[in-house]
Amino acid sequence: MNSNSLSEQQLVNCFVTALQTSAWGYPSYNMMTQMQNSFRAELLRDTKNPLNRFGQKYYSQNEEDGILLEILKRTELLSSPSSRRFIEFGVGNGLENNSLILLMHGFKGVWVGNEELAIDTSKSNKLKYIKTWLTLDNMAAVLEQSIEYLGQPEIDVMSMDLDGNDLYFINFFMHARILPKVIVTEYNAKFPPPIEFTVAYDPNHNFNSDYMGASIQSIDNLIGRNYKLVACNITGSNAFYVRNDFAAAFKDVPQNINEKFIPANYGIVTRVGHNVSPKTIERFINS
Repeated sequence: MNSNSLSEQQLVNCFVTALQTSAWGYPSYNMMTQMQNSFRAELLRDTKNPLNRFGQKYYSQNEEDGILLEILKRTELLSSPSSRRFIEFGVGNGLENNSLILLMHGFKGVWVGNEELAIDTSKSNKLKYIKTWLTLDNMAAVLEQSIEYLGQPEIDVMSMDLDGNDLYFINFFMHARILPKVIVTEYNAKFPPPIEFTVAYDPNHNFNSDYMGASIQSIDNLIGRNYKLVACNITGSNAFYVRNDFAAAFKDVPQNINEKFIPANYGIVTRVGHNVSPKTIERFINS
């Protein structure tokens, strides 16, 4: 059998997996799962970046949770979690994003997005949701509201995933001298270094193709003076940066951007466990 093609049995297994996921909310461990895990293991063997081996999916879209937690351990940002602050742009309905794991560790934060949340944040003293369509025109007001709620201008973690004007919003942060200790940002994995690419700023941009976001090289050109790129996750979705004053904790990470860049490998991380319940999240944000 050609290793690049699926056998009839594998196709059947893929179909069964889809039915099981639809019926029960999570896939059984069958051929499709094995194929995904095998491909992921192969990619991890090939990577030169040790941070990728810490990848784990808890409440993130892929395996960003594990990488972020390892970064926070190395930078000692998991100490005194109640004093830590985050802001995340683009949180979906609140059931899957990069900062849920931070809330569960005791961080306080702000979500910014345009969707209706599946959870109730009205009683929380740990999480504020600013529902708005983010543009450069309202960015200053959103940032002001966020800092007022957080009680301090120092942000420990910022996550940016808006599928479009991300680079322009990050640039706003840099010019405002808001320099989070850790930045997690979506990048367009179709463009390896040294290709520079970003969409033209459009306040009404909607994601529907590869015309989205910015290349890793363009992001690095913008923030590389103040930040060190320490990882791209194995699916090629998010890049992780640490502020230069924390760079010493990542001496084992390759220096060359090409050795850290990962192209698009979407769909190789299998969700495990039960469906996410809003009640589970509300237990953390209301406690």
